[in-house]
Amino acid sequence: MVSLCALPVQAQQPQQAPPEASTSGQTQTQDKTSDKPGGQIPAQGQGSNTPKNDRLFGVLPNYTTVENEDQFGPLSTKEKYKLSAEAMFDPVTFPFIGFVALIGQAENTEPSYGQGLKGYAKRYGTSYGDAGIGTTMTTSVFPSLLRQDPRYFQLGKGSIWHRSLYSASRIFVTRGDSGSKQFNASEIFGNLAAAGISNAYHPSDERTLGNTLSVWGTDVMWDATANVAKEFWPDIRRHFSKKNRT
Repeated sequence: MVSLCALPVQAQQPQQAPPEASTSGQTQTQDKTSDKPGGQIPAQGQGSNTPKNDRLFGVLPNYTTVENEDQFGPLSTKEKYKLSAEAMFDPVTFPFIGFVALIGQAENTEPSYGQGLKGYAKRYGTSYGDAGIGTTMTTSVFPSLLRQDPRYFQLGKGSIWHRSLYSASRIFVTRGDSGSKQFNASEIFGNLAAAGISNAYHPSDERTLGNTLSVWGTDVMWDATANVAKEFWPDIRRHFSKKNRT
């Protein structure tokens, strides 16, 4: 049930150029702003609070990383559910789940599924169900009920060690829709709920408390790892972008 998708300040409106400013001057101002690190600026007039899909390592869907926190306001319930839908129906999600199922096939996880195409289909279905339920619970359902923000807000400064600790700690600390720091109940209880729901379609011999807690712990660990990747990926992306331009 690993989530595939991570404000104290309301979204700022772009400054309007004075009447006498030329059109070219406005263009230069916008270009200068977009050159700033992580220049994720909502399109003027759209009022969007959802970041662009800045794919991790250029491949994996990543709709929840915010690099410039002061340019995004709180999400509506509709926007939270949109994040889950975008992640689960992203074109890369389907082959990624297929790869996960292939690993399970090779390791013969859940032996009752058997081998062959039928066994692979069952593993694919359960893997997609796990990912979909986990993503929906931690990104949409619990954040909407608890009024918490499911996005990951990049720190973007400090030592590697400090930033790594910060990103891993976001598993336990999140922002409320009001902008205040809160215990990340959406992550912890959302993954626990998803692990419990998975008992409805996983083999009967795995429907134990011990296995459910093991799945829950594994999901939380993978989400913490994903947070570390989200923290440093913008730096890696900008590094290679500059290298390609030279």
